[in-house]
Amino acid sequence: MPLRSKTEFVPVELSLVDLLGRGYVDAVCAARARLTGENAQRLSEQAACPVDFYPRSMQRAMQALLPNVGSSWSKSARNTALGAGSAGFEANSKRSAAPLSGYGVYRIGEDGRLYFLAKSEHYHAPLGHGFPGYQLVDQARSLGIPNATHNNTRGHVTRTLEEELIRVAAGIEPGSRSAVRQHIASNRTTRPNRVLNLETGSLAAEAALKMILSRFYKAQADSPEPIYEGRVPVIVVIGDEEGGLQANYHGTTILTQCMRGMWGGLLDALESQGALLVRSVRPNDIDELEAVFKVYDKKPYKIAGFFHELVLMNYGGKRLTHQFVRRAYSLCTKQDVPTVVDEIQSCVWSPRLFLFREYGVKPTFVAVGKGFPGGEYPASRILFNSSFDCLPQFGALVTNGQEELASLSYLVTMRWAEANAGVTSDVGEYYEHGLKDLASRFNTVIASIEGRRHLAGVYFHDLDPARTFAECLNKSGLDISVQTYKAGCPPSALTKLPLTTTHEMVDWILQRMENALQSVAR
Repeated sequence: MPLRSKTEFVPVELSLVDLLGRGYVDAVCAARARLTGENAQRLSEQAACPVDFYPRSMQRAMQALLPNVGSSWSKSARNTALGAGSAGFEANSKRSAAPLSGYGVYRIGEDGRLYFLAKSEHYHAPLGHGFPGYQLVDQARSLGIPNATHNNTRGHVTRTLEEELIRVAAGIEPGSRSAVRQHIASNRTTRPNRVLNLETGSLAAEAALKMILSRFYKAQADSPEPIYEGRVPVIVVIGDEEGGLQANYHGTTILTQCMRGMWGGLLDALESQGALLVRSVRPNDIDELEAVFKVYDKKPYKIAGFFHELVLMNYGGKRLTHQFVRRAYSLCTKQDVPTVVDEIQSCVWSPRLFLFREYGVKPTFVAVGKGFPGGEYPASRILFNSSFDCLPQFGALVTNGQEELASLSYLVTMRWAEANAGVTSDVGEYYEHGLKDLASRFNTVIASIEGRRHLAGVYFHDLDPARTFAECLNKSGLDISVQTYKAGCPPSALTKLPLTTTHEMVDWILQRMENALQSVAR
């Protein structure tokens, strides 16, 4: 594959004033001056000072470090703590790769080796470590903007983020504040126009489930009468290729774990009492989808909701087709079934920030997290349509879900990602094309390429070659893993490249992969 020319990211330089508005920032500086005796004018000047989100000097440093990936690059840590983790965590822990330091797309592990973040630290760091744009978060902290707040005192930063998330989800152009507020006030739109701020993706998915089940059961005594009271709610999810539930992953709360086949006895008990059913559809199987709707969207049942991801990164990176997703949404619209698109893993990596926008669909709920705060804070959100705004205040809240600095980290990530959508899309397409080229040349080993752009799954015909492939790459410093634990899913090597990955880095990764495949073939 020919080498590409040097990647040029779009420069982004913004201040706190640019992001949050002069009126708010001046009030912050005045309040800080009154509390501490600092000079308000000096604080205002600091807040107006722009930050270069990704300086070219850092980009050059990233490129210069690339040939050293996999080598012993620093002093290793000695006599480190053993910890007190659970048996499940300890069995899968890799202390040697635990971080001593991180810089951009790199991490130095406790073993002193230099690693490339080929999984973006499991989706947490789409812009890598130490992204300079997050210096605005440090500036905000120095001005006294508190992180800790409460549901009753959601701050300006969090409220600004809510508007921005709704804007992007609705496809409204930046700066169209009146259009955003009109959309939020509308009771006719079918798109999300409300936001609940939570702490983890699990809670975001569970909040959607609560709002869906409120159409069948009262959350509390004074809740509105459920419109489908007396009918058995049926949750439809994406299942595995064997017809089971294991392919989907919507969190670690007990009901969402039931939705992926865990707690089988509990799920059986719920079903036997007519309290809740879960039914799966094989990925991209339209016939099975229509059969489930035909059977379960009539009395005594009612399909309560359709939960799905678009790229199933916990099922080998399997991607749902446009045809399947659009048919599912057509059925849901026709039969009054809310849709829940779980973008915890795919959000930000799409050039439109939400992958569902590339499918041309209008979900009722959108769960987001991980990627948006860039690893700076745990912070998730559930975007939803106002017709489901039915929970009481304490129905789906998290006290520290309203954190101001966490919301600011979202805004920083979004500004850089939107400005560089064209660049990152081009790099992602280049990577996907390169993987498919490898698959065609090593087709006796590789079965197919799944996923989309930076989020990719390399499917192997057999498990042993997949393991050998991953071991070779891990030895060369590429943080990559093979998924083998889901029923019916071929062995898949997963990558989630940072958005700050360049064409040159992609060439380097593909060359390392080709070397590993040659070893596998031999």
